[in-house]
Amino acid sequence: MEIIKYPTAEAVDAALREKEPLLMLCSFDGAEMLVSQIDEAVEHHILLEKAFRAGLIQHDSRNIDKYFRAVADEEGADWTFVCPPDYRGISDKVHRISAFYRDGIEILSEALKQLGLPAEIEIPKRYRRHLDVLGDNLII
Repeated sequence: MEIIKYPTAEAVDAALREKEPLLMLCSFDGAEMLVSQIDEAVEHHILLEKAFRAGLIQHDSRNIDKYFRAVADEEGADWTFVCPPDYRGISDKVHRISAFYRDGIEILSEALKQLGLPAEIEIPKRYRRHLDVLGDNLII
């Protein structure tokens, strides 16, 4: 996984040392992670745009729905669990959300490990609606 640190590696490394919250964007294929101290970018879509304007990424900065999004610190990560309706081309909702869940846990866990942060991933209540709708039908 390529780690892209915004605005600089030094700034992100300092935030890690100071135990500040970080915004994380991990591409669905697990090839790329974009990370920034939260006060620098404030929100995931802003981080994506800033990284594009800074020349750190070359692809379309408007497509936030191609990333797993989380806010992480020394306690773990809160996952913004928003499964796009076209995720991996899976039309069945149960299978799509289940695949999104499995993939996200795997990729976010690896990203946290690479940053030296605990791989404890939580899905905040406001983002649990997809999981709650599936209930026991989630295929893990």
